[in-house]
Amino acid sequence: MSVQIRNATPADWAAIWPFFHDIVTAQETYAYDPELTEEQAEALWMSPSKDPLSRTTVAVDADGTVLGSANMYPNRPGPGSHVASASFMVGSAARGKGVGRLLCADMIDWAQRSGFRSIQFNAVVETNAAAVHLWQGLGFTIIGTVPEAFHHPKHGYVGLHVMHRPL
Repeated sequence: MSVQIRNATPADWAAIWPFFHDIVTAQETYAYDPELTEEQAEALWMSPSKDPLSRTTVAVDADGTVLGSANMYPNRPGPGSHVASASFMVGSAARGKGVGRLLCADMIDWAQRSGFRSIQFNAVVETNAAAVHLWQGLGFTIIGTVPEAFHHPKHGYVGLHVMHRPL
């Protein structure tokens, strides 16, 4: 599958919203409010931070179909702004085909080019084994787990990993 990563445009939201909504309402991998309206979700995803370094991307196939999306930004303002963070979502039809890996590799490259010193993922649900494995394969380590910080609909209260990667 030929996949290109590019900056998202406002027109891409119509293709992102269906998988964003499905992922958030499943309540298995994101601690976003499942009652978010489409407008609230768009503001959250497409403009993750007021920082000028913030960026939202899409992964598209050769036909231009949006397969997944990522957003990236400084993890904290001011004295914490040298650490990047990001969020990733891949549509169900494209999962397991390397789209998440490509989105994250692009994010790592962006963080390096932008002068960040490291990347921190603040809340990786510990039962999201595919994501944990993928991030570890891209050089992230689990530096801590907040016990019972996420209420999973099938597994009950599970931990949220904080994952880190130096640049």
